[in-house]
Amino acid sequence: MPAEAAGFDVVVVGSGAAGMTAALTAAHHGLSVVVIEKTGKFGGSTARSGGGVWVPGNEVLRKAGVADTPEQARAYLAHVAGDGVEPERQRALLEHGPDMLALVRAGTPLDFAWVPGYADYYPEAPGGLAAGRSIEPVPLGARVLGAELAHLSPPYLPAPAGVTITQADYRWLSLGPRHPRAILASAKVALRMARARLLRQPLLSLGQALAAGLRAGLLAKNVPVWLNTPMTGLQMEEGRVTGVQVTRDGQHALIRAAGGVILAAGGFERNEQMRQRYQRQPIGVDWTTGSAGNTGDAITAGEAAGAALDLMDDAWWGPSIPLSGGPYFCLAERSLPGCIMVNGSGQRFVNESAPYVDAVHAMYEGHSGDGPHIPSWLITDQRYRNTYVFAGLPPRKPLPRRWYAAGAVHRAPAIAELAGQTGLDAEALGKTVTRFNGFAHTGRDEDFHRGDSAYDRYYGDPRRRPNPNLAPLDMPPFYAIKIVPGDLGTKGGLRTDERARVLRGDGTPIAGLYAAGNTSAAVMGRSYAGAGATIGPAMTFGYLAALDLAGHRDASPEQSRPG
Repeated sequence: MPAEAAGFDVVVVGSGAAGMTAALTAAHHGLSVVVIEKTGKFGGSTARSGGGVWVPGNEVLRKAGVADTPEQARAYLAHVAGDGVEPERQRALLEHGPDMLALVRAGTPLDFAWVPGYADYYPEAPGGLAAGRSIEPVPLGARVLGAELAHLSPPYLPAPAGVTITQADYRWLSLGPRHPRAILASAKVALRMARARLLRQPLLSLGQALAAGLRAGLLAKNVPVWLNTPMTGLQMEEGRVTGVQVTRDGQHALIRAAGGVILAAGGFERNEQMRQRYQRQPIGVDWTTGSAGNTGDAITAGEAAGAALDLMDDAWWGPSIPLSGGPYFCLAERSLPGCIMVNGSGQRFVNESAPYVDAVHAMYEGHSGDGPHIPSWLITDQRYRNTYVFAGLPPRKPLPRRWYAAGAVHRAPAIAELAGQTGLDAEALGKTVTRFNGFAHTGRDEDFHRGDSAYDRYYGDPRRRPNPNLAPLDMPPFYAIKIVPGDLGTKGGLRTDERARVLRGDGTPIAGLYAAGNTSAAVMGRSYAGAGATIGPAMTFGYLAALDLAGHRDASPEQSRPG
C-alpha cells in the first residue's frame, strides 16, 4: 500500500487548459485542490497550441459585436457533432461555456479578443458564422508567472526571440511581406516587440499565454501544481474513486480525494501501442504535435475503473509535413493559391482548403493499395514560393537541404520529372495540373469547389481574383512536399455525460470520477466546429466537473458565476 502524500477535496490529473480550468473553478468554490502533472513542465498540449477558444455566446464575442443567437449556435453544433453526441452534452457546452469564460477572466490575468473573420469551419451549415466564433488570448506579460515561467511547457513552433504573434497576425503574415495587410501586421508585431523591450516585459501569446494565465490564476489562489508526479492508477473503495496513486519524489504515494478526481491528462497520441490498437493504418507517434506526456495513462486508468470508451479511432487530424525535427502542421499553406494536393496516383482527391480534420479523413477513406493517399503530395510552383510564407520560411528563401535529404521535399524543372522523383504517374499528374490551371483561370473549382466557402477564403489571398484560393501552377521549378496524416492530439477517450462524469458501458456514472479535454471522448464527435473547438470544450467540461464536485450540479449559469 503506498504512503499517503496528502489529501484534498479534488485531485486534478493534467495541467493543460482543461485541468487548470477545473482546478481554478474548484478553488473558486472553496474546495481544496491539487493539480498533478506527469512531466516537468505545466501546460500540456495547450501550451503548444494556437490557444484558440470556441465558446459561442460569450461576453468577448458580444462586446466585439458578433451577431449570434442561442438558436444559431444550437443548430450549428448539432450539425457538426451529429447524432453520435448526446444533445445534453451539446447543450451543456453552449449553456455553461460563457460562464466558464467569465470565471477565467475574473480569476486570472487573461483577457481574450475575437479573431476577426476566422470563420466557423462550416460557415454555410445551419447556424454557421462566416465571421467566426473563435477568440484568442490577448498577449500576456510573462512576469505574471514569476519563477514559474521556467516551468511553462515550450510552444510547438517557437517564434524568434522577442517576437509575439497572434492568430489574427498569422493570417496576414502568411501572405508574405509584399501584401499590404501583411505589412500592417508586421508593423503591429514590431511595435509590440518594441514596447515589450522598453518595459522589459516579455510577452506570451497563443497557447503560451493561455497556459500561463491559467497558472497565474492558480498561483493567486495558492493551488499547488505538482510537477514530475505521474499517475500510476486510481484508488477505488466500494465502487467509488477516492484518490490517485502517483510516483512522487521517487516514491509510490496515494493522494486522497474526498470529493473526486478529474482526469484531464490529454489523449494517447504518444502511445504507439494504443495507436496501433485503435486507429487506422498507417499510424504512429511520429506525426503528432501533441505533448510528449500524452501517452493515454488517464484513459487506461479510467478504463480499468470500469469506464466505457468512445471515438478511439479518431483524432484532431491535420495534413502535416514529416520533418526530422517533428511534423509541421499545415494551416495556411494548403489554402494559399498556387498549390494542389494529390494522392499517390497523381490525382486531386479533396478540397485543399477544407478543414484539416476533413482533409485527413479523405486521406484515410481513400487510402488503398490501388490508389494510395498516404503519403499525399502538396504540389507547388516557384511563383507560390516567391510569394508566400511556407512552413515559417519567408518567400524566396530556399527550403532546407535536410528536407530534400529526408525525402520530404522534391524539386524539378518540369512536372514530369517531379513525378519521376516522387513515384507519381507523370501523365496523370500532368493532366491534374492542366485541369486545375483551367479552374484557376476561370476562378471556379469544378471538382472540389475550393474557394466557395468563407472558411476556405480565410487563408486565401484576397488579391487573387476572382478566387482567392486558386492560381495556376505554371512557373518552374516545381515542388512536391510530402503530406502525412498528422494530428494535434487524439479525440477519443472516456465516455462522459453533461456533468463531465465518467460513464460505464451501461450509462451509469462511476462515483467520484470525472474527465475533460482529450482524456474524454470529444463533444465535437468526428468533426470540428471551428478554431478553438478542442480547448473551448476542454475548459468548459473541466469547469462543469468542478461545479458538480462543488455541489452546483443543478445551478443556473447565473448561480455559478464568479462573485
